[in-house]
Amino acid sequence: MAEPTIAQRSPFRFDVIQGKSYWWCACGRSKNQPFCDGSHKGSEFSPLRYDATETRTVFFCGCKHSDRKPFCDGTHSRLS
Repeated sequence: MAEPTIAQRSPFRFDVIQGKSYWWCACGRSKNQPFCDGSHKGSEFSPLRYDATETRTVFFCGCKHSDRKPFCDGTHSRLS
C-alpha cells in the first residue's frame, strides 16, 4: 500500500458549516489542502467525504496518517 504525501506536520484548523459536505484530501498532493483538488487521480487514494452536522471549528489531519481521518489525532508528532 502506498504512503500518502505529508502535506504538513500539523492539523488544518477550519470552520465547517452545518449541512455542507467537505472532501478531505487523503493523498496529500492537493494544492487546496486540506481539501481534494483531484490530484489523487491515477493513484490508489480517494478523498474522504465529511458531512458537517453542526457549524463548528474542526482540525483536519495534515499529515494524512491519522487513525481518525479526516481529523487530526496527533499522529504527526510521531512521524519520522
